[in-house]
Amino acid sequence: MDEFASIRHWTSGRQSESWQRERGVRLGIGDDAALVDPAAPIAGVASPYEFIMAMDTMVETVHFNEVTMTYEDIGYKALAANVSDIAAMGGVPLQALVSVSVPRQLGPEPMRRLYDGLYACAEQYGVAVIGGDTTSSPQHLVVAVTVTGAVEAGKALRRSGAKPGDAVVLTGPVGKSAAGLHSLLAQRERGADALAGERAAAQLVQAHRRPSPSVRAGRLLLARGTCHSLNDVSDGLASEAWEIAEASGLAVSLFDRQLPRSGSMAAYAGAAGIDPLEWMLYGGEDYVLLGTMEHGDAAAMQAAFHAEGLPFYIIGETSAGTPTVELIRMTDRGELRQPLAKRGYNHFE
Repeated sequence: MDEFASIRHWTSGRQSESWQRERGVRLGIGDDAALVDPAAPIAGVASPYEFIMAMDTMVETVHFNEVTMTYEDIGYKALAANVSDIAAMGGVPLQALVSVSVPRQLGPEPMRRLYDGLYACAEQYGVAVIGGDTTSSPQHLVVAVTVTGAVEAGKALRRSGAKPGDAVVLTGPVGKSAAGLHSLLAQRERGADALAGERAAAQLVQAHRRPSPSVRAGRLLLARGTCHSLNDVSDGLASEAWEIAEASGLAVSLFDRQLPRSGSMAAYAGAAGIDPLEWMLYGGEDYVLLGTMEHGDAAAMQAAFHAEGLPFYIIGETSAGTPTVELIRMTDRGELRQPLAKRGYNHFE
């Protein structure tokens, strides 16, 4: 099957022309380039609006292997990572371009399965897949996705907007994806049945393979008008807090007792003999949102989230000073302030 037949095999019949037109697409897959109407009305986004663009790449042996992901999971997560970047700006995802570099020995069916997962994510978040590129690869599979989104003009939430005295907020638990990866690698090392029957591990594996970008949460925070900064937790809670601290030029304090500990993650960490804080602070790929907002409105914002059945946690505060991130613990001797290392997942370390 040649390149063009492969593309048709992977993408044809997935999204109707009328469905794509509702998302501003005038010409999708099948020509030299796609056409998008920059003035098309976007459901839920008031005009005038600005475009958001994000891109992420997943590389075999770096982001996944045959143990940690199925082909469907690879496709789903490749798109979900980009959707999360749009959510972190308070935007709505619109269109996607998909580039794949495929080892010759892989064949068309695994890639068909990859696109099954990618289109499943696209359907869930209303993303029109409008084109991309296909090349051969000498050894490993590479998937790169670019997503466009839209946000009301001048309203995008950025890392640099935090103010001293803000509450630090989080839209979901962290550490589950890292724990899921640990359990998958443990199965590989100790045998496929090593963790069989552990419900907690199964939930964590799902969190790692099929993350849920927080688009609705981002829209609620933007609409509220009291959220000053926002970031998605892709590289770990500590790393994302450092990004806000440095971009905004202030100090961030996180309260240990207020960090949300998933029951399944804590149970698995206890069984594995690992401090769950390691996964929570430095694991990454949870794709919840970390932000800062007016302290006086944080409790009301939490109630608004809970009214929609969404999690929301108030986990810290900001203050004027040199950019830094610390964890505050309460001990028998009183308050203990622990500086958090500026680390998380980094491709060049």
